[in-house]
Amino acid sequence: MSFQSSNLYIRRLEYRTLNIRPPLTTIFTMAMAFKMATTGMWVTEECKSSFMEMKWKKVHRFIVFKIDEGSRLVTVDKVGGPGEGYDELAASLPDDDCRYAVFDFDFVTVDNCRKSKIFFIAWSPTASRIRAKMLYATSKDGLRRVLDGIHYEVQATDPTEMGFDVIKDRAK
Repeated sequence: MSFQSSNLYIRRLEYRTLNIRPPLTTIFTMAMAFKMATTGMWVTEECKSSFMEMKWKKVHRFIVFKIDEGSRLVTVDKVGGPGEGYDELAASLPDDDCRYAVFDFDFVTVDNCRKSKIFFIAWSPTASRIRAKMLYATSKDGLRRVLDGIHYEVQATDPTEMGFDVIKDRAK
C-alpha cells in the first residue's frame, strides 16, 4: 500500500470513528485513489481533462496515452485535432511500443441519424518488449475506469486488427 492510499485509508477511518460524513470531494478522492492503487498506476489530470474535452466539447478526435515506467504515470502522448481522422491515429501508434488510444468515431446510421461512439484501443504490437506488454495489460482496466463513457474496446497487435473497417463494423 502506498503512502497516499494509506493516508486516505486513515482519513476514512477517522471519519468513521467520529461518526461524521466526509465531504463529497473526499469520498471521490478516496474512491479514485483506491481504484488506481490496485493497478499500481496513476492517471494524470491531463488525461482526464483531455478525455472530457474530447467527449463533451469535441475538441479532439483522438488521444494517445502512454505509461511512463519511471514515474508509473499514465500521460497523454499525442492529441489529434478535430480535423484529423483515423489514419492519423493509426500513424501515431509506434511499431515497437505499447500505447492506449481513444477515438471518437462519428457516423450516420441507416435511419440518417448522426451518432458518435468512443473506442478504447489497447495497442500492443508484437515487436514491443514483454515487460511493456505486461505493464499495459495490467493497467488497462484502471485507465478504462477513469475514462468514463467508452462504448467499445479493441485490442490490437498489428494494424489489421484495428483497421477502419473493424471500427466501422463494431459501431453499427
